[in-house]
Amino acid sequence: MKVVISQPMFLPWIGLFEQVKLADVYVHYDDVQMPQGRSFMSRVQIKASSGTQWLSASIDRQNSGRLICETSLLQDSGWRDRHLNLLKQNYREADDFESMFEVAQEIYSQREDNLAAFNQFTIEHLSKQLELETEFHVSSDLAIRGASTQRLLAICRHFGASEYLTGHGARHYLDQEFFEDHGIKVSYMHYDLRPYKQLHGEFTPYVTVLDALANVGVSARDLLSSGTVDWREFLADGGTAD
Repeated sequence: MKVVISQPMFLPWIGLFEQVKLADVYVHYDDVQMPQGRSFMSRVQIKASSGTQWLSASIDRQNSGRLICETSLLQDSGWRDRHLNLLKQNYREADDFESMFEVAQEIYSQREDNLAAFNQFTIEHLSKQLELETEFHVSSDLAIRGASTQRLLAICRHFGASEYLTGHGARHYLDQEFFEDHGIKVSYMHYDLRPYKQLHGEFTPYVTVLDALANVGVSARDLLSSGTVDWREFLADGGTAD
């Protein structure tokens, strides 16, 4: 049983969906502190004719709490329409623009004012477009307490995990040996970063997955070819397995 636990990101890059594909269970880690300042919880890059450009969700700071699941979105700022206009302007020449834009409209038509719920719906909806059949859960629904590595381990044990899959950022805080002491293997993503036809110059994988859907359509699923490496090998490589 392979488990991924990840904070719910805004219109994520394709690498997140590689984790979804590899996981038997994917947990939206929503009841942790919202990162201070700019973060991938509320913004993502697209490719534009002038270079990469940010799509940033508008946060209602006055009505938001400390946690991601307590973070509110502004309802009347027009940011949804601005994002859709930017997607149309920069991807209308892409081969599969129409199908991507339909998906984007379905996402932005949500009137959800909670950032975590908006992102969770988006990730699960995009996973369906990529024909991924992972089982999704939300950490705030689990009532599992603790902090840092101990809580992550408790969530994994709740689902009977034999392996915990994680992205590269975990190298800064995760106690891998603690997992192994409890019989759970730790693996880090080893990203292939497979290139595909893109508009607007040199290829970059570090943009929203909507970019791949616009350029290659349903074939974007074939780009999900990354594997994993054991944590010891990952750290021996300097924590840059890609």
